[in-house]
Amino acid sequence: MDLEGGTRRNSKIESWKTVLTLAYQSLGVVYGDLSTSPLYVFRSTFSDEVGDAVPVDKIYGVLSLVFWTFTLVPLVKYVFIVLKADDNGEGGTFALYSLLCRHARVNSLPNVQVADEELTEYKKDGYGVAPERSFASRLKSTLEKHKVLQRILLVLALIGTCMVIGDGVLTPALSVFSAVSGFELSMSREHHRYVEVPAACIILIGLFALQHYGTHRVGFLFAPIVITWLFCISAIGVYNIFHWNPHVYKALSPYYAFQFLRNSQKGGWMALGGILLCITGSEAMFADLGHFSQLSIKIAFTSVVYPSLVLAYMGQAAYLSRNHEVRQEYHFGFYVSVPEKLRWPVLVIAILAAVVGSQAIITGTFSIIKQCSALSCFPRVKVVHTSSKIHGQIYIPEINWLLMLLCLAVTIGFRDTRRLGNASGLAVITVMLVTTCLMSLVIVLCWHQNVLLALGFVFVFGTIEALFFSASLVKFLEGAWVPIALAFVFMTIMYVWHYGTLKKYEFDVQNKVSINWLVGIGPSIGIVRVRGVGLIHTELVSGIPAIFSHFVTNLPAFHQVVVFLCIKHVPVPHVRPEERFLVGRVGPRDFRLYRCIVRYGYRDVHKDDIEFENDLICSLAEFIKTGSTASNSTNDETESDDKMAVVGTCSGHTMMMKEDNSDNAVNNNADDLAGTSELKEIKSPVIQPKKKRVRFFVPESPKIDTGIMEELEEIMEAREAGVAYIIGQSHMRAKAGSSVLKKFGINVVYEFLRRNSRSSSLVLSVPHQSSLEVGMMYQI
Repeated sequence: MDLEGGTRRNSKIESWKTVLTLAYQSLGVVYGDLSTSPLYVFRSTFSDEVGDAVPVDKIYGVLSLVFWTFTLVPLVKYVFIVLKADDNGEGGTFALYSLLCRHARVNSLPNVQVADEELTEYKKDGYGVAPERSFASRLKSTLEKHKVLQRILLVLALIGTCMVIGDGVLTPALSVFSAVSGFELSMSREHHRYVEVPAACIILIGLFALQHYGTHRVGFLFAPIVITWLFCISAIGVYNIFHWNPHVYKALSPYYAFQFLRNSQKGGWMALGGILLCITGSEAMFADLGHFSQLSIKIAFTSVVYPSLVLAYMGQAAYLSRNHEVRQEYHFGFYVSVPEKLRWPVLVIAILAAVVGSQAIITGTFSIIKQCSALSCFPRVKVVHTSSKIHGQIYIPEINWLLMLLCLAVTIGFRDTRRLGNASGLAVITVMLVTTCLMSLVIVLCWHQNVLLALGFVFVFGTIEALFFSASLVKFLEGAWVPIALAFVFMTIMYVWHYGTLKKYEFDVQNKVSINWLVGIGPSIGIVRVRGVGLIHTELVSGIPAIFSHFVTNLPAFHQVVVFLCIKHVPVPHVRPEERFLVGRVGPRDFRLYRCIVRYGYRDVHKDDIEFENDLICSLAEFIKTGSTASNSTNDETESDDKMAVVGTCSGHTMMMKEDNSDNAVNNNADDLAGTSELKEIKSPVIQPKKKRVRFFVPESPKIDTGIMEELEEIMEAREAGVAYIIGQSHMRAKAGSSVLKKFGINVVYEFLRRNSRSSSLVLSVPHQSSLEVGMMYQI
């Protein structure tokens, strides 16, 4: 009993160590942006009060609004409610959309299969199915019947995503510019404007230039910097409270917030745009959930971040309540409330904290663009994985330099925190509104809770956020137009790409051919089978793609083994390796035509890996060896998911595959191994100076049929002869008679994006000598 109790206690200690370690790490990754908000909240809120004596009641009212906004949105909404709506551990706008797609058939991905719903991580929430006559069931059927509602849901998710990208432009500019604004206390106004903007631009250029090194190389510095910054602002806050106004705690009463809004009326409503900035970065708690855990994020926020920031805001209000004779705008800034002897050290720490906060939103922008690209909502871009251990740490060169240029443009163009704050505030509050709307659907469709609970959630948080949104939107001409313009551009790109992808897939489905067509034309044009494996890259999950018929008609020969290869992403964060491949047969067994669907989650790492080809051939061999799903039907139209087998990577197969770079070792061991097992040697494509050999070992224990053995041997001989990749190059044009908008979207925008986007990771990793491109014109 004692031993069992000791083991249980040790496991608890280990688990708590892990949670506390994650909580410590989250301080540097998640809370950098949120913790730098005190630099600009009061300055943006009181920007119109310069030259006047601000009444103490107004300062108390603003502090009360800041406190309750900071309590209701980050603490109550995100920490206690939204964090529970994770998608198998992942968070963010697209995670909510993915969650809804799996509980209702509102998915806009074209090549969805019933077999995808059998993935282990497809449904893992444990809520089961809603009763037939419940509101959740009726809402689900309504969404599934009306395509317009599905498009609205997709557009809503895309709007939230575009605003996150806009935040990735505005937050670094605002944080860094606010941090370097401390120089204005030590130099004249004329000299300051020649220092502030260049210093901010230099820091921003350095920040974006270092992105390719990856977060993991400097990540160990992030948490200490944020912890030091939080300690500084909380300590300064405590000092200001006791030194200037110990009674400032009275302002935490909601009475002062109510009085401020009632007395100020339009002025108080306009001030909400500045108060809103106290919650910038709250969305990161949910968006970065995949790197940590719910408990670790809750512990870090409630025990460190929340009390530190509340003390910082109270300290600033205490200072302002005794120094409210304002002559310059910087008198509302953070640095004025810092004791003079500490200003330079605090300035250095603030700049470092601003860089950390900017790093977090930039990395988050990379992640969400990768998710959009995986779900066919963004053109393909180059994704560089900067860490071999943490899958979420990525770098996208094109997006990085685009963000840098846009960030420098808004910094140089605005040159003040007020307009930068207006722009950033609108982007942040829009993302929060989208999260609230999607979250209300999750409460009903996924959690199967009472509709009144969802309505209450929307009413409480939607009302608060709508009030802030209106206050931000009214400042359209004062900087708030920037996130709207950025969102419009990115929204156009994403929607046109998604629309073009859907139309291309529909064209492929309508023009696919059956195996009967191939059998019929074979004798007439004299089709020849050549040695080797031919991989036909296609988006189709059934039928023979038009590019293959186009290829055979013009060149009447194809390989002895043909695999129709479809690489697709499913609306789950990760697909387990043992469920990666979905393999089936196309046509009769003698044709040696196969279909292989490779499934990835939207957060999965799909590197340009030379092992992919080996895994593919190994999965085919495992499928043939089992023989359970083989179909001798000559009609391809009967192919369905239930005739395809789920096959994992080579590590999980009974037919083992080993590599040996030494030719002598293979030759010396071949005779010894032949007596104990069936052995075939397969040469991989030469991609290195040293020849690599891959060997299949078929165990003796299972009784393998003669026909299956012949098929395996032919697969191995074809693999030894080499692998050729047949890749389609499509050119899309709108049909004659289409609307002007459709012609512009397809002929101009989509074709421009297609020509300038990256090829798929499979195509990029194919050696040029092994690839064959087949061009086709699509009329949609």
